[in-house]
Amino acid sequence: MLFDTKIALVIRTDLEAWQKLNVAAFLSSGIAAAYPECIGAPYEDGSGTQYHALIGQPILIYGAPDGAALSRALERALARGAKCAVYTEDMFKTTHDEGNRAAVKAVARADLNLVGLALRAERKVVDKIVDGLKFHS
Repeated sequence: MLFDTKIALVIRTDLEAWQKLNVAAFLSSGIAAAYPECIGAPYEDGSGTQYHALIGQPILIYGAPDGAALSRALERALARGAKCAVYTEDMFKTTHDEGNRAAVKAVARADLNLVGLALRAERKVVDKIVDGLKFHS
Protein backbone atom coordinates (compact mmCIF):
# COMPACT_ATOMS: atom_id res chain seq x y z
CA MET A 1 0.00 0.00 0.00
CA LEU A 2 1.35 3.42 -0.95
CA PHE A 3 0.57 6.24 1.49
CA ASP A 4 0.22 9.89 0.46
CA THR A 5 2.21 10.88 3.52
CA LYS A 6 5.43 9.67 5.04
CA ILE A 7 6.44 9.58 8.70
CA ALA A 8 10.15 10.07 9.34
CA LEU A 9 12.21 10.05 12.52
CA VAL A 10 15.76 11.38 12.36
CA ILE A 11 17.93 10.31 15.29
CA ARG A 12 21.55 11.15 15.99
CA THR A 13 23.67 8.04 15.50
CA ASP A 14 26.15 8.67 18.31
CA LEU A 15 23.63 8.18 21.14
CA GLU A 16 23.60 5.22 23.51
CA ALA A 17 21.16 2.48 22.45
CA TRP A 18 18.75 3.25 25.32
CA GLN A 19 18.76 6.93 24.32
CA LYS A 20 17.94 6.13 20.69
CA LEU A 21 15.02 3.95 21.75
CA ASN A 22 13.78 6.59 24.20
CA VAL A 23 13.98 9.33 21.57
CA ALA A 24 12.17 7.17 18.98
CA ALA A 25 9.37 6.39 21.43
CA PHE A 26 8.86 10.02 22.45
CA LEU A 27 9.02 11.32 18.87
CA SER A 28 6.52 8.69 17.67
CA SER A 29 4.13 9.80 20.38
CA GLY A 30 4.42 13.35 19.04
CA ILE A 31 3.30 12.20 15.61
CA ALA A 32 0.40 10.22 17.10
CA ALA A 33 -0.71 13.25 19.12
CA ALA A 34 -0.47 15.66 16.20
CA TYR A 35 -2.10 13.34 13.63
CA PRO A 36 -4.76 11.20 15.32
CA GLU A 37 -5.99 10.20 11.86
CA CYS A 38 -2.81 8.15 11.39
CA ILE A 39 -3.86 5.77 14.19
CA GLY A 40 -5.31 2.49 12.99
CA ALA A 41 -7.98 0.31 14.60
CA PRO A 42 -7.34 -1.58 17.85
CA TYR A 43 -5.94 -5.10 17.58
CA GLU A 44 -7.50 -8.34 18.77
CA ASP A 45 -5.94 -11.78 18.78
CA GLY A 46 -7.62 -15.10 18.01
CA SER A 47 -8.47 -15.57 21.71
CA GLY A 48 -10.39 -12.30 21.84
CA THR A 49 -7.74 -10.40 23.84
CA GLN A 50 -7.84 -6.73 22.89
CA TYR A 51 -4.76 -4.55 22.31
CA HIS A 52 -4.10 -0.86 21.70
CA ALA A 53 -4.20 0.61 18.22
CA LEU A 54 -0.91 1.55 16.53
CA ILE A 55 0.12 4.13 13.98
CA GLY A 56 -1.22 2.60 10.77
CA GLN A 57 1.63 3.41 8.39
CA PRO A 58 5.36 2.70 8.34
CA ILE A 59 7.70 4.96 10.26
CA LEU A 60 11.06 5.40 8.53
CA ILE A 61 14.00 6.03 10.84
CA TYR A 62 17.00 7.92 9.51
CA GLY A 63 20.38 8.44 11.17
CA ALA A 64 22.00 11.84 11.53
CA PRO A 65 25.75 11.82 12.14
CA ASP A 66 25.63 15.01 14.21
CA GLY A 67 23.56 17.92 15.41
CA ALA A 68 24.30 19.92 12.27
CA ALA A 69 22.54 17.31 10.13
CA LEU A 70 19.53 17.42 12.44
CA SER A 71 19.46 21.23 12.39
CA ARG A 72 19.62 21.15 8.59
CA ALA A 73 16.68 18.73 8.46
CA LEU A 74 14.71 20.90 10.90
CA GLU A 75 15.33 24.04 8.84
CA ARG A 76 14.33 22.23 5.64
CA ALA A 77 11.14 21.03 7.33
CA LEU A 78 10.20 24.48 8.60
CA ALA A 79 10.95 26.05 5.20
CA ARG A 80 8.47 23.59 3.66
CA GLY A 81 5.78 24.18 6.27
CA ALA A 82 6.27 20.84 8.03
CA LYS A 83 5.91 21.05 11.81
CA CYS A 84 8.23 18.74 13.74
CA ALA A 85 8.47 17.03 17.09
CA VAL A 86 11.92 17.60 18.58
CA TYR A 87 14.03 15.96 21.25
CA THR A 88 17.10 17.74 22.63
CA GLU A 89 20.03 16.46 24.63
CA ASP A 90 18.92 18.65 27.56
CA MET A 91 15.71 16.61 27.79
CA PHE A 92 17.73 13.58 29.00
CA LYS A 93 18.42 15.58 32.20
CA THR A 94 14.78 16.21 33.10
CA THR A 95 12.43 13.77 34.75
CA HIS A 96 9.04 14.99 33.56
CA ASP A 97 7.13 16.52 30.66
CA GLU A 98 7.04 20.05 32.08
CA GLY A 99 10.81 19.94 32.51
CA ASN A 100 11.22 18.79 28.91
CA ARG A 101 9.18 21.72 27.61
CA ALA A 102 11.14 24.15 29.80
CA ALA A 103 14.45 22.74 28.50
CA VAL A 104 13.40 23.39 24.89
CA LYS A 105 11.90 26.81 25.66
CA ALA A 106 15.16 28.00 27.28
CA VAL A 107 17.15 27.69 24.04
CA ALA A 108 16.81 29.55 20.72
CA ARG A 109 16.13 27.27 17.72
CA ALA A 110 19.59 27.81 16.22
CA ASP A 111 21.19 26.69 19.50
CA LEU A 112 19.06 23.60 20.19
CA ASN A 113 21.26 20.56 20.83
CA LEU A 114 19.05 18.25 18.78
CA VAL A 115 19.27 14.49 19.14
CA GLY A 116 16.11 13.69 17.20
CA LEU A 117 13.15 14.99 15.28
CA ALA A 118 9.98 13.55 13.76
CA LEU A 119 7.67 14.74 11.04
CA ARG A 120 4.76 13.66 8.91
CA ALA A 121 4.20 15.30 5.55
CA GLU A 122 3.62 14.50 1.90
CA ARG A 123 6.04 11.88 0.67
CA LYS A 124 7.96 14.16 -1.68
CA VAL A 125 8.29 16.84 0.99
CA VAL A 126 9.75 14.36 3.49
CA ASP A 127 12.14 13.06 0.82
CA LYS A 128 13.52 16.60 0.34
CA ILE A 129 13.83 17.16 4.08
CA VAL A 130 15.81 13.96 4.72
CA ASP A 131 17.82 14.14 1.49
CA GLY A 132 21.37 12.96 2.12
CA LEU A 133 20.52 10.99 5.27
CA LYS A 134 20.69 7.20 5.37
CA PHE A 135 18.39 4.81 7.19
CA HIS A 136 19.47 4.34 10.79
CA SER A 137 21.38 1.13 11.38
